[in-house]
Amino acid sequence: MGSFSIWHWLVVLLIVVLVFGTKKLKNMGGDLGGAVKGFKDGMKDGATATEEKPVATAQVANAAVASDKTTIDVEARQKS
Repeated sequence: MGSFSIWHWLVVLLIVVLVFGTKKLKNMGGDLGGAVKGFKDGMKDGATATEEKPVATAQVANAAVASDKTTIDVEARQKS
């Protein structure tokens, strides 16, 4: 049962084309290509976002430390 020969793959391709038709296969190929392109763009955007994230996190952490002195926990006051 080893690997299939080229003739096996040609028969499988012929059956797939007969079942789905060329137009549907073209649409599925376009959809798959668009999904791959979107995934690659998302990975590029994710890489740039992680480079900028530590700077933004440091600014938020500094702001949180500065505002800790003046904030009041409203929920704790209402419960007790």
